[in-house]
Amino acid sequence: MDIIMEMREKIIDYLVRNRVSTTEVADALGKKGVLPNVMPVNRGHYKAGKIKWIYAYEESNWPIHEQVQDIEEGCVVFVEAFDCKDRAVFGELVSKYILLYHQSRAIITNGKMRDAAGLIKENWPIWCDGLTPVGCFNRKPEKDFDEIIRTEHMEKYDGAIAVCDDCGVVIIPKDCITKEFLKKLHHMEEQEDIWFDRLDHYKESTFEIVCKKSYLNDEIYMSRRNFE
Repeated sequence: MDIIMEMREKIIDYLVRNRVSTTEVADALGKKGVLPNVMPVNRGHYKAGKIKWIYAYEESNWPIHEQVQDIEEGCVVFVEAFDCKDRAVFGELVSKYILLYHQSRAIITNGKMRDAAGLIKENWPIWCDGLTPVGCFNRKPEKDFDEIIRTEHMEKYDGAIAVCDDCGVVIIPKDCITKEFLKKLHHMEEQEDIWFDRLDHYKESTFEIVCKKSYLNDEIYMSRRNFE
């Protein structure tokens, strides 16, 4: 296992064991990383994992059917839709194939999904841009997918880390899969613990906690915390 793979596994393990929220991850990324307008179909799921990036384009889901044949287990499958004109990228059948037969952790897409009743009944971990009964066509696109876009987006997303919860989806870029970023996650978790502790047990105002960070001047308190 190379250094990047090992560090990715360490970060994913920390995220899952501590159920680090998308809010905290976005904060650790400098208030960035969110996948716009993507929300859960079913509430209460928390998933984090390595992204397997695939794509749909020209209102066709043919490329999806073709690409999902070879996905490895344990990934978060990110389906990016290009020029699909608000058509659903797929529905219950493909979701079952990805989540059950390929044992993927979750599905995320910036496109729409269909078969809402089935997706909700099965309570599958799926995040998308909305729901619609109108799907893409299962025909082969007339043109090949733009190779520049494919290369750029494959490099950007494939192998990155997705964190998914009720707030949406945040993506940790590959250049942030480092010891330094893992330390930031530890820092965010400890800071959250301190903030709620100061609110619940010390009855400080949120202005004192968040803006002034008065707790940093409490030497006895801070000596008991693993916080820098």
